[in-house]
Amino acid sequence: MPRRLVGRVALVTGAARGQGAAHIERLAAEGARVLACDVLDTEGEATAAALREEGLDVTYRRLDVTSAADWAGAIAEVTERYGRLDVLVNNAGIIHVAPILEQSEQDWQRTLTVNTTGPLLGIQAAAPLLITAGGGSVINTASIFGVVGAVGYVAYTASKGALLALTKTAALELAPHGIRVNALVPGGVSTPMNEHEKEGGVIPQTPLGRRAHVSEIAAVVAFLASDDARFVTGTEIVVDGGFLAH
Repeated sequence: MPRRLVGRVALVTGAARGQGAAHIERLAAEGARVLACDVLDTEGEATAAALREEGLDVTYRRLDVTSAADWAGAIAEVTERYGRLDVLVNNAGIIHVAPILEQSEQDWQRTLTVNTTGPLLGIQAAAPLLITAGGGSVINTASIFGVVGAVGYVAYTASKGALLALTKTAALELAPHGIRVNALVPGGVSTPMNEHEKEGGVIPQTPLGRRAHVSEIAAVVAFLASDDARFVTGTEIVVDGGFLAH
């Protein structure tokens, strides 16, 4: 395991399970001190505790990404506990399944608020501390379904497509401060969030013929967080087993 993140501090949302849990494990294993955030407190505390037992520096904090006040509190804790921030991973997200003609405004707004407004609030809250540290890396978890359409996922696809656009604009605006902003674009991943999918899901359209393991996605997050990606910004890193090659 490389140790590219020694001395760095990372804040990761949606960190209680699935991709987020894999991200905090990989970042911490590479030497980062990590504040793991979620609204799933029981799972989040357990995940952080298990990683601490392995000797990794991980602390859990409750954070509702749709709340500017929660973001302010999380950044205040990072400042008090670590004195700096180098990496922000906007990983929290939700999926709502409904076709266009049945999509409620309430569920539409909720999906966009979590998946798109949440990362915006995170960037706004974290940027001053990233600037103070001399720059850093912001990683937004998007999706292949922010690039192509998906029947029955109108709110989700719209939210992830908007996140890709947000990523590019944030990269342009924050580059003068040494802050890189990139989007992670996973395909099918084996996580609890995907349990709703029908048997097969995206696998028939995935040339490599399987879902990704969360550790494979986390490896890309660690790359983007590290100086190995110091000239990478404003782009999408696709990790989809070839799905978008069609």
